Amino acid sequence: MNNANNINNNALNTAVLPLAGRLLMALIFVFSAVGKISAPAATMGYISAMGLPFPVLGLAGAIGVELIGGLLLAFGFQTRLVALGLAAFSVVTAVLFHNAIGDQNQLIHLLKNLAMAGGLLQIAAFGPGSLSLDARRGAPQVLARI
Repeated sequence: MNNANNINNNALNTAVLPLAGRLLMALIFVFSAVGKISAPAATMGYISAMGLPFPVLGLAGAIGVELIGGLLLAFGFQTRLVALGLAAFSVVTAVLFHNAIGDQNQLIHLLKNLAMAGGLLQIAAFGPGSLSLDARRGAPQVLARI
């Protein structure tokens, strides 16, 4: 096979695709944090409606995890740890806030959160790629072998 066509080690596989994946995954977290900042009362109301205590702390925690975690993921800094944290956050929020699976909309949100967790686990397993702050600082990388 021609080296230019070898998907195992080309720049697309080791640089561009991991960057695109991180940016797309980070987008939903950053966008969600901005939405919570824009309408904090709605988020606190939703937290309260789910029977959870301390909606102000829940709001602050969610904004922190989503905004900081999303930005760290986008830039590829401490990527594996951040991806694991965001995966856990995605599963917890799926179970706490989207557990009414008889409602098709809630089922879709539950599955979306679980799918995001799966993608984040892939990032944790295979690393951020060569276009990341982790790569620039020499953090250990493990790239997928196809």
